Amino acid sequence: MYIGRFAPSPSGPLHFGSLVAAVASYCDAKSNHGKWLIRMEDIDKPREMAGAADAILRCLEAFGFMWDGDVIYQSTRAKYYESALQILQKNNLVYPCTCSRKEIADSATNIGVEGAIYPKTCLQKNIHLKTVKSGAPAAWRINTNPPDLTLLPFAFHDAIQGEIAQNIARDIGDFVLKRADGFFAYQIAVVVDDALQNITHIVRGADLLNATSRQIYLQNRLGMTTPHYAHVPVVTNAAGEKLSKQTLAKPIDTQFAPQQLMSALQFLGQNPPAEIQNATLDETWRWAINHWQLENVPKQTKIAI
Repeated sequence: MYIGRFAPSPSGPLHFGSLVAAVASYCDAKSNHGKWLIRMEDIDKPREMAGAADAILRCLEAFGFMWDGDVIYQSTRAKYYESALQILQKNNLVYPCTCSRKEIADSATNIGVEGAIYPKTCLQKNIHLKTVKSGAPAAWRINTNPPDLTLLPFAFHDAIQGEIAQNIARDIGDFVLKRADGFFAYQIAVVVDDALQNITHIVRGADLLNATSRQIYLQNRLGMTTPHYAHVPVVTNAAGEKLSKQTLAKPIDTQFAPQQLMSALQFLGQNPPAEIQNATLDETWRWAINHWQLENVPKQTKIAI
């Protein structure tokens, strides 16, 4: 059975880019007679805006989204992430790291797709037991090129973007799963939750395309099933910046829900006909689900509005 999900971060209200991702995942799930779950990715408490989670849910309701089951909050699920980390620790796939960002920047010699590649300083120093016993604050990193792994491009098929390949060790490096302040990182949280919720299909923004190989790598190391992925274009402003709280994206106005739903469908290449331009919200949803074509979604990763 198809099980999809929408996983917003409550760092601010929903904007048009959020709506586009929600509409795409919802239509793909419902057109395949599947379930659509909501997961609130509130794992990063310092970035959370007070009241944003409830505001997001009210906004989704106003737009006519109907989700299946209870909303899950990542902030309540640390025990599951800890269990996954312990499995990786037991298999010697992770190691503690006490390096600061400045130390990493100063010592890194390679630059990847997201900045400086961590030079494995703590792994090479073999400080595992010393760090744990001393109680020093330490992050936990996963080794992306352990002895049993051949350094080949990590490839997967994206239903919209096509074949994607990335050499994680070269392009990303040993990424953090648990921060030194005790908060779990997005990568491990999303992988564990997708597995526990039996997610089969993930339709989300292309800003997360670069993270997918890391998540598949974790899935493989934890013995989890890999879902099907589809990454829709990211909505950008005139300057080419992704719509976000940081780029002062305007919250979506629920008073104009039918019109904004229509705009989202047009952005997603669904070409709604003129006769439903003034349709009700229910009528628009009915047309959108019945006529949803994932293959019509534009392949480019960014589109300005």
